[in-house]
Amino acid sequence: MFVLIVGCGRVGSAIANSMLAEGHEVSVLDEDAEAIALLERGQPQGWEERGGRFTEGTALEIEALLAAGIDQADAFVASTDGDNTNLVIAQIAQRRFNVERVVVRVLDPARARWYAEQGLQTVCPTQTAIELLEAAVRGQIRFEGVSG
Repeated sequence: MFVLIVGCGRVGSAIANSMLAEGHEVSVLDEDAEAIALLERGQPQGWEERGGRFTEGTALEIEALLAAGIDQADAFVASTDGDNTNLVIAQIAQRRFNVERVVVRVLDPARARWYAEQGLQTVCPTQTAIELLEAAVRGQIRFEGVSG
């Protein structure tokens, strides 16, 4: 499976490394050329030496998405630090490039729900945190040895 990940922060780089380790073809697009360092942290070889692709560019530019391989992607992950960017590029991947599996990170729970109702597969870390914290306050779950 060819996976294109846009946004190479903590989330994007972790997904990229995981997918590459599973044997998938992985391309990462980020506007910061230095972001490749996150892909290489703790690894015995560089990102591209391990078979990954890295493209520097702005996700909202079709040329950058094409350079990163969106027209070949089987799966697309929008994980930049901006909800607006993530939602726009996820819709581009889904509607213009017919990517089979599009997943988008949306921090605003209300927007995540609305876009999910429109057919986008959304992941809302804010909503997940709210639900876990509420359950912990109610005593329904307990976190052992986890901090942060």
